[in-house]
Amino acid sequence: MTQYSHSRLSSFENCPRQFAYRYVEKLSVETEGVEAFLGKRVHEILERLNHHVARYGRPPSLRQVLERFRSDWAGAWHERIEIVRSELSPASWEERGARCLENYYRAHYPFADGTSAGIEERLQFKLDDAGRYKLVGIVDRIVSHGAGRYEIHDYKTGSRLPTQDQVDRERQLALYQIGLEQTYGDVAEVELVWHYLLHGRSLRSRRTPEQLDDLRRDTMALIDAIEAERSFEPRPGPLCRWCDFKSLCPAASGDGQRPQAPAPGLRPPADLAFGLAQAALPAPVAPSGGLQLSLLD
Repeated sequence: MTQYSHSRLSSFENCPRQFAYRYVEKLSVETEGVEAFLGKRVHEILERLNHHVARYGRPPSLRQVLERFRSDWAGAWHERIEIVRSELSPASWEERGARCLENYYRAHYPFADGTSAGIEERLQFKLDDAGRYKLVGIVDRIVSHGAGRYEIHDYKTGSRLPTQDQVDRERQLALYQIGLEQTYGDVAEVELVWHYLLHGRSLRSRRTPEQLDDLRRDTMALIDAIEAERSFEPRPGPLCRWCDFKSLCPAASGDGQRPQAPAPGLRPPADLAFGLAQAALPAPVAPSGGLQLSLLD
């Protein structure tokens, strides 16, 4: 059976037709959404920052972090990046990424919140004893506090800020907990942590063994439904504007099909809520000591 990921499962839930274009027909995508581009650049910088702290025991300065981000942004920008909302300039998206990093840096300096046991770690795991239902995931950061106490961290660059109830029911990091428990031999307790970078907020949640068992069953049932699917009917709606395959899909191009409500929990891309108030940020915390270290190359 196919190895699944959270994003692969979500693609089917959001729109079976989109899932078919991406995973069944394996169509190539010529463009890149600016939301995805921003997310990649921010995650790359945070990955470097975490590796730097793990190696040297201290962070680079905020100025160096932002300079590296802006340099990488300019170097990676290309003409096929798609901005759906044309009133938002590329510069506004770059500033959004810088704000994400600045919020995180100021909230977590001097980054002494445990030891990084894994950074962008790939977890491969199974949901059943027979190993038929296989999953894979890339974890932004795994933090160890010793004695089998771990945290699974995920960085979010979008504008959506969920409620506590919503993160208590969120699937992705709970699946990663299953993978962590299968991969690390000393796991005693796990806390799930989401960093909503644009808001400067972190939300935390835990899962009971019973909740993880329910998640296994629900996820296996979803995989069975995907494997049995043959028609892959589209689910048209407002989010079609952000679909990589909208030029191919008759439902997205307005071919007379009535739009349907998005799947439960489906949210618009980050830019739909870009009007987030630009709250004043606190002054940077001045690192102690002398020379600041550069981000790793």
